[in-house]
Amino acid sequence: MSRQALHDLEQAAQARLPSHVWDFIAGGSGTGSMLTANRRTLDRIRLRPRVLTDVSRVDTATTLLGDPVSAPVGIAPMAYHQLAHPEGEVAAARAAGKAGVLLTVSMFASRTLADIAAAASGPLWLQLYWLRHRDALLDLIRRAEETGFRALVLTVDAPRMARRPRDERNGFAVPEGIRAVNLDETLMSASYGGRAGHSAVARHAREQFDASVGWADLAWLRERTSLPLVLKGILTAEDALLAVEHGVSAVLVSNHGGRQLDFAQPAFAALPEIVDAVDGRIQVLVDGSVRYGADVVKALCLGADAALLGRPLLWGLADSGDEGATAVLRTLLDEVEETMALMGASGIGSLGRAGVVRPRVE
Repeated sequence: MSRQALHDLEQAAQARLPSHVWDFIAGGSGTGSMLTANRRTLDRIRLRPRVLTDVSRVDTATTLLGDPVSAPVGIAPMAYHQLAHPEGEVAAARAAGKAGVLLTVSMFASRTLADIAAAASGPLWLQLYWLRHRDALLDLIRRAEETGFRALVLTVDAPRMARRPRDERNGFAVPEGIRAVNLDETLMSASYGGRAGHSAVARHAREQFDASVGWADLAWLRERTSLPLVLKGILTAEDALLAVEHGVSAVLVSNHGGRQLDFAQPAFAALPEIVDAVDGRIQVLVDGSVRYGADVVKALCLGADAALLGRPLLWGLADSGDEGATAVLRTLLDEVEETMALMGASGIGSLGRAGVVRPRVE
């Protein structure tokens, strides 16, 4: 999918969705600086191809936490897919399965874990925020285990929700008929019923997210599940080392799609120091403005095991449900294969730091 085609898909999604829903999907925190910082960082990374290598067959397959996938690509956790299409996460699961890639399901999914799992044919991970009500957290984990989810992804960069001006201006609340169906309604009531100048989603986060959680709490979580634990929102080598020390299985280098700390280090700028810090002891994934197959290859060259796609998946859903989402994913996978071939890389293991010109930190 060319830049123009992807731009056209984005514009079509914006035209199709209500303006307050579009703003919730597309918006960022504070000044919105992070919405462009990620893309600028990616565009500054340049590839260094090798020639006269045998690329008659290019193998994009890999494994993520032991599960085989067709390519080092996944779908990042995003809440309420029904905002984009009535079938919501079920359509996303079908698309991910057709493409053979990972789907990370938000704890604020708008379809049940059971329905999503029934539609899936690829690995599923469940994303969590640390709730004040630990019983509710454990109940959700139990259901994820029972329905075949393969890992837990704990978001750690949101002790509180950053101010998101578009949502405040719109008085955004989760629309009628869409609910976080995997959580008890009593825990979600603050997300509904907006009022001008206030975000109901932010109000819910203030009431339900536990801002006191620390590294020691991870032991409590790990003792209560056999599922691998991934930490999402790591941006420094120091925290990556602590993640290794506390027994997690992977980290997701992420700045929350530009929706949390304004003026933070872009994820792709942080990636090399985190890869160096963990030194192969755990897997490293990255997200943040991934749009093209070359972005995925850049991530691999910088040492990531996979790159996750966010908003374009919702654009595809808004356009034509699982067919649109599948088209987005298949285009991305085709681009990954082509970029690897033109890089002279016949497999994932052929890519490394020598394949990129490292970006300078702004």
